[in-house]
Amino acid sequence: MRRHMTAPFLAFSLIVMCAGLAFAQPKPESDPKPGIDPKADPRNGQRLAQQWCATCHIVGPEQRRATEGALDFVTIAKKSDFDAARLALFLLNPHPVMPNMALTRKEAADLAAYIATQRK
Repeated sequence: MRRHMTAPFLAFSLIVMCAGLAFAQPKPESDPKPGIDPKADPRNGQRLAQQWCATCHIVGPEQRRATEGALDFVTIAKKSDFDAARLALFLLNPHPVMPNMALTRKEAADLAAYIATQRK
């Protein structure tokens, strides 16, 4: 009887091990766009960037001029400590050198997600 129960147990164990290997996914080495809200809409962020940011920052490849000292979005996105969630929080608060955009949380997340797409 013991031999009879061992075979199903071994078969079950083998199936569980194989299933675990089949579903195991390697983790990406690094997230190229850390902190991005998965619900954020970069296309809306691009629209907001054109509306609010393009006066001072280079917000896309078609733009050629920016205010002196205002970083372009590619440079911002490539910073080693870039974090879209932290940037979205920054955008929610008024700052002396930036206009008071009065963005909603969703809009700030969208704008940060758009900036993150500029990382190349």
